[in-house]
Amino acid sequence: MKIVSLSHSPSSMRSAMRSFSSDGVRIAYFDEGPHDAPPIVLVHGFASNARVNWVTTGWVATLLEAGLRVIALDNRGHGGSEGPHDPALYGTATHMAQDVRRLIDHLGLERADVMGFSMGAWIAAHLALAHPERLRSVIFGGLAWAMVTGLGGQETIAAALEAETDAEVTTAKGRAYRAFAKQTGSDLIALAACMRGSRQPVPAEGLAKLDLPVLIAVGTRDEVAGSLEDLAALIPGARALPIPGRDHMLSVGDKVYKQGVLDFLASRP
Repeated sequence: MKIVSLSHSPSSMRSAMRSFSSDGVRIAYFDEGPHDAPPIVLVHGFASNARVNWVTTGWVATLLEAGLRVIALDNRGHGGSEGPHDPALYGTATHMAQDVRRLIDHLGLERADVMGFSMGAWIAAHLALAHPERLRSVIFGGLAWAMVTGLGGQETIAAALEAETDAEVTTAKGRAYRAFAKQTGSDLIALAACMRGSRQPVPAEGLAKLDLPVLIAVGTRDEVAGSLEDLAALIPGARALPIPGRDHMLSVGDKVYKQGVLDFLASRP
C-alpha cells in the first residue's frame, strides 16, 4: 500500500456523523475518503469523541492525504452515541470492542487497520484478540503495559463525574477528568458508568500469541501508559514508537506519532 509522507493539511472534514445500531445501542460514526481506499478505523479515548481526538488533532486530514478511507466512531457513552447509565453495558471486550467490530460489519468491510488512543487502544487490543481475522494491523497509541496491569482510580473518577457540583470534587485526578468531560460536552453519568464498567485488563497470554502487525506509540513523558518496552517485548514482532517529550495528552497530535503511523502502514504486508 502506498502511503505518502506527512505534510500540513487542514483538519476539516466533509461528512456529517451517521449512526447504526450496535446490539440496540445507537453508535455515531463518520466515514471519510474514497470507499475503494484502504480503510482505517479510529477509536478515541475516555471522555473524548471522534472529532476531538481525531479531527481537531489533524489525524483525519493526515490519513486522508495519505490515500486512506478514514472511519471513526464515538464510543458508547461519548459524543453523539447513545450513553447507557448501566456500567454492565460498558465491558471493554464484551461491549465496546464489539461496537467497533459491528461498525466494520455495518460498513461491509472484510478487514481494516485499527488505531486506538488511550481507552481506544484498550478497546482495540480486546478487538484484536477476539477478532484478529478482521484486522490488517493494530496501532496502540497512548497505552502500553497498563492495558495488561490495569489502571487504578476508577471509583475516584466515577464519583467525581457523578458529583452534583464541581466544588464537591476534592481530588486533582477527579477534577481533571470532570473538567475534560465538561469541555467535550459529555454526559457525565454515562461516563461514570463507562469508567466503572470498562478497563478490563487485556490478557498477557493473548497478546503474546497475537499474529498481526502491531505498532505501539507512547510519549516519553507519559505517566499513564505503562512501559512501552515491556508491551513491545510481549507481542511478537511489535514495533515500539517513543514520542519524544510528550505526555499522555500532548502525544495524540504529535508529528512523530503521525509519521510513525504512516511509515508503519506503508511497510506492513
